[in-house]
Amino acid sequence: MEDKERAHKILELLRKEYPNVGGTVLKYKTPLDLLVATILAAQCTDVKVNQATEHLFKKYKTAEDYAKSNIEELEREISSITFYRNKAKSIKNAAKMLVEEFNSQVPKTMEKMVRLPGVARKTANIVLSNAYGVSEGIAVDTHVMRLAQRLRFTKEEKNRDKIERDLMNLFPKDNWFELTNLLVTHGRRICTAKKAKCGECGVNKLCPCAFKV
Repeated sequence: MEDKERAHKILELLRKEYPNVGGTVLKYKTPLDLLVATILAAQCTDVKVNQATEHLFKKYKTAEDYAKSNIEELEREISSITFYRNKAKSIKNAAKMLVEEFNSQVPKTMEKMVRLPGVARKTANIVLSNAYGVSEGIAVDTHVMRLAQRLRFTKEEKNRDKIERDLMNLFPKDNWFELTNLLVTHGRRICTAKKAKCGECGVNKLCPCAFKV
């Protein structure tokens, strides 16, 4: 079976397994909210991020609010988040750029998004696809990276940009957003980092790593 044929069959099986899968579980109302939440979510659980942003988003509503914020006060607001000092700096500096260069609006292209401090392709993909419905790539988080490797969608081990390119070459653009969310969901529920539940996996017959991880 060719790689693309196997990949398509896996996608079809995951669709049946998770027929109601949506977008990101990060809570947000505006593209700016999602940008901030996604920056905070790096190496942190979505649950903790949602807990922190519940109050944060009531206090900071615009790019100007973040840009003018007292950095120590902003740090206190997100102190429950991993690497909160660096993330507070990224959020404040990104907001400044939004105000100064983008009319206080989160941009709608990858090229402009990745210019923002604290924003790489993964963050940009999450914001663009969920907030604007724009698919310029695939958000390679820890779940997507792990499943791409276990399902042999890629041979790359660490470089997320290369993993993303491998996935983009394997799947049509129309599938990118859906694929991201299906892999994340499957990674959380079945193909977990510590021990994959291969006996419960709907794609185990097509997985080279089934019952080996």
